[in-house]
Amino acid sequence: MIYESIVRRTPIKKGWSGDRKFHIITSDGHPYLLRVSPLEQLEKKNWEFLKMQEVSALGIPMCQPIEFGTSQEGVYSIQSWISGDDAESVVVGLSSEKQYSYGLAAGRILEKIHTIPAPAYAPDWESRFNQKIDHKISMYQNCPLKYRNGDLFLDYLSQNRHLLAGRPQSYHHGDYHIGNMMIDAQGVLTIIDFDRDGYGDPWEEFNRIVWCAQKAPRFAWGMVDGYFDGNVPMEFWRLLALYISSNTLSSLPWAIPFGEKEVQIMTEQAEQVLLWYSNLSNPVPTWYAAKRED
Repeated sequence: MIYESIVRRTPIKKGWSGDRKFHIITSDGHPYLLRVSPLEQLEKKNWEFLKMQEVSALGIPMCQPIEFGTSQEGVYSIQSWISGDDAESVVVGLSSEKQYSYGLAAGRILEKIHTIPAPAYAPDWESRFNQKIDHKISMYQNCPLKYRNGDLFLDYLSQNRHLLAGRPQSYHHGDYHIGNMMIDAQGVLTIIDFDRDGYGDPWEEFNRIVWCAQKAPRFAWGMVDGYFDGNVPMEFWRLLALYISSNTLSSLPWAIPFGEKEVQIMTEQAEQVLLWYSNLSNPVPTWYAAKRED
């Protein structure tokens, strides 16, 4: 077992994951990624590991799941170690064409991930996400801080809930954006951090694209084009605006416990979203519409 042959471990502090993460070296000199979670998460983490195996079987470039088990530390998984750099730090310094190319790869990878079906017991998406919307609206309304023009998000949600009817569901990575990708030593875009995985409307998985569009708009363009092979339906944009509006509302109350810096980040992001969507009067964001003029 790999776990029992660990001779050195170095903590990894990056990211928001609740897992403890380590760069480990085994007795034969091989590097791996070790993730450790509380024992009470055994069922959840086992499901996550099995799903990662399904994703890996599709040929997705990713942290490969290698070993799973329990120890005195808790639940652990061992994954392949990706030698490379954070995609975010690499992509922003590339040419427009290369940014777009990596975005295409990200979109095509996501489309493959979404070929894995949601479990048969998955509840109806419309009722499930409407409950999420209600919860996030409540979080925002009870928050001591408010966005300037925050009512625009509330109005868009109210007017567009009907778009949730009849939506299909699939497996989700759960946090799919440029911050959870790497460029490996061969220059290949590689997906990491599946610890927030789940299932739902495939198009909801784009709700984190705001982070991509802020850092590298051409990467975001490519991600959408890669997923849809360049033929993006208008229904996607309307739904994406709904999902982003929902996320944006809850981001402010989420940020408060983390301090003023995070509050400022979310406030600025909300203002950016309203600019992209012309105060939610146009479902196609300016960062994509600008592609036609580029």
